Amino acid sequence: MKPTTDWLNSKAAKLDEQFRQQALDRQAELTKPPGALGELESIAVQLAAMQGQLKPELNNVHISIFAADHGIATSGVSAFPQAVTTEMVKNFSRGGAAISVLAKQLDAKLEVINLGTVFDPGSLPGVLDQRIANSTADFSQQAAMSEEQLGLALNAGRQAAQRAESADLFIGGEMGIANTSSASAIACALLKLPVSDLVGPGTGLDQSGVKRKAEIIGKALQLHQQAGSALEILRCLGGFEIAALVGSYISCAQSGKPVLIDGFISSVAALVASHLCPRCSDWFFYAHASAEPGHIHIMKALNATPLLNMGMRLGEASGAATAVPLLQMACALHNNMATFAEAGVSNKDD
Repeated sequence: MKPTTDWLNSKAAKLDEQFRQQALDRQAELTKPPGALGELESIAVQLAAMQGQLKPELNNVHISIFAADHGIATSGVSAFPQAVTTEMVKNFSRGGAAISVLAKQLDAKLEVINLGTVFDPGSLPGVLDQRIANSTADFSQQAAMSEEQLGLALNAGRQAAQRAESADLFIGGEMGIANTSSASAIACALLKLPVSDLVGPGTGLDQSGVKRKAEIIGKALQLHQQAGSALEILRCLGGFEIAALVGSYISCAQSGKPVLIDGFISSVAALVASHLCPRCSDWFFYAHASAEPGHIHIMKALNATPLLNMGMRLGEASGAATAVPLLQMACALHNNMATFAEAGVSNKDD
């Protein structure tokens, strides 16, 4: 039976503008010059509108990592072999990956969802087996996914968002050799930008490798130039893990769950989600400026400003996890600073 994707048509939840105004009013009363805490103030106000309460909280963080392989990897677009995807799934399970360490530090819930790796890692603690196929097809030769496979991947993301129902914040991450190629192709198709603007080194290609990668993606874009809608572009050029991120982001926005977007690949998924579900990006924060050169174009298209710029390009939600304490500090300042009246400090109008 073909998995239903009718839920994609549901609208994103509305932010609570009453609590946004109340939070703005509170910021004006705190013992500081107006705007002195910069983006920390904006974050707290946005979270108040998202959570529908004057004093927002971020104590419960849920992180879902989607892993999958890409058929395009066989064309030589990555510096690493496909076996690395499976090996990293095992590393996630053992707690040895960067996101494993960061999730533990944050006391966050971490789950890994295997949507389709070339090599079967077997049953692993902390890893959900939702394999759709061994990998997507090579999108330089044919569509990456069938409609059924796309539906399964989108629904896997929705299910992850539903498992995060009690969380204050959702983070989606990805692992998949060659997924920067897939993300770059999707972004080129959606933004109508030259391949040279979006394609970068990924996991570490040299200059000649980047050139080859760009040529392969360029030919693939010609092959799929009739893919008009964002959903069809995702099907033709995407990956299981990218589609799952799209599904999770839309589902979170529909249920009113704040989302912290990671780097380049996750931001491309956010771009797709924003095309499919208008105003879903109201529920998104963008964690960091990826060192992948195409990321700046994605941020511009989303009218987004990343919270951090630390030269990170690892993926697997590591940049998003690194930004969580920033959001938590914004909440702590907003919730716990004294007002001028409480502290007996003269305000500028006194």
